Amino acid sequence: MREQVWQLFRSSGRRSDRRRTVPVAAAVAVGIMTMGTLAPPAASAAAKPGTPQKGLNALVHTNGVPAALASVGDRDGRTRAYFAGVGDLATGAQVPRDGQVRIGSNTKSFTAVVVLQLVGEGKISLDAPVDTYLPGLVRGDGIDGRRITVRQLLQHTSGLPNYSKYLSESIRYYDPRELLGLALQHEADFAPGTKWAYSNTNYVVAGLIVQNVTGRSLAEEIDRRVIKRIGLHHTYFPAPGEVAIRERHPRGYYQDSADAPLIDATEWDPSWAWAAGQMVSTGSDLNRFFTALLAGRLLSEAQLDQMRTTVPASYPFPAGARYGLGLVSTPLSCGGVYWGHGGSMTGYETRGGATDEGRAANVAVTTQPSQATKERMDGVVDTALCR
Repeated sequence: MREQVWQLFRSSGRRSDRRRTVPVAAAVAVGIMTMGTLAPPAASAAAKPGTPQKGLNALVHTNGVPAALASVGDRDGRTRAYFAGVGDLATGAQVPRDGQVRIGSNTKSFTAVVVLQLVGEGKISLDAPVDTYLPGLVRGDGIDGRRITVRQLLQHTSGLPNYSKYLSESIRYYDPRELLGLALQHEADFAPGTKWAYSNTNYVVAGLIVQNVTGRSLAEEIDRRVIKRIGLHHTYFPAPGEVAIRERHPRGYYQDSADAPLIDATEWDPSWAWAAGQMVSTGSDLNRFFTALLAGRLLSEAQLDQMRTTVPASYPFPAGARYGLGLVSTPLSCGGVYWGHGGSMTGYETRGGATDEGRAANVAVTTQPSQATKERMDGVVDTALCR
């Protein structure tokens, strides 16, 4: 999700009372410690060359993130947790093992699974126009829901402008149709099906289709069709107005620039992201989700094949990545690819996925990372999946 959303958070004043009283000077002091040698990483596994732990240590000491977490699962279902850094800069608390984080655009994979389940049930057609399910709703300058298909929404080839570029300067509850309205005030990026460009608007429209077709909220559908179905016990879609993270979690932080203080950005209303990025989960739950998805536990073979039919993708994904229907393939240094998505929300970044052989890895950091940090995170995922 877009880093500039921090501007909304910063102007809102909607942090918790406890966090609002922490002096900025203290945040600066503790922040500097996490970037130097005075704050050795806590770890659940010994650091060895070429291990995920070594990568997390580097994310803290070299890249300067407050905390880094990883969950790695092997093909036999065994999971190992790793962590480094500090979970709360105000208190110095340890990073919680496999703590909850905001998973940002990984939410798109959950939304896409629900749409594809409805395709399998004959309630949605991938190649039907949006107007079939949302008559007359998607209209604008060069924008016509009669010419955009459901497939183009899920694959980011619709040309719909990204509403998150146009959010106002305060964090509050956003209704999904309000988010769509922001996008429709601007002209289309390109004609449907002619290019690829990442846009959160695509998934807001997909979420609205789910609600219109089922008569239930997107959160309910994700919960019953995905979360409960495969036992994701630490994953949820925040309720309207829910700003805190429910279970044990590292605090998330924002930094205006490399020499600016780290500011707590954990608690705020994520409704602006909705179907495109609102969810909360853990590394192990994300591993379970992507592993179950690839194993055919959520979709039939026909729908999973559609989800894995890809086109070349660019920003915000690594070189060589390809985008399917809410699912991204990323090349591995040891050959083959892994399937996942990744996500960015103010305060958190997640990267990872699973292989067809059943290996899975997810890495999270507790701030919005630089490009170099993202590349190191991708390297940790690659190391974990190629070992």
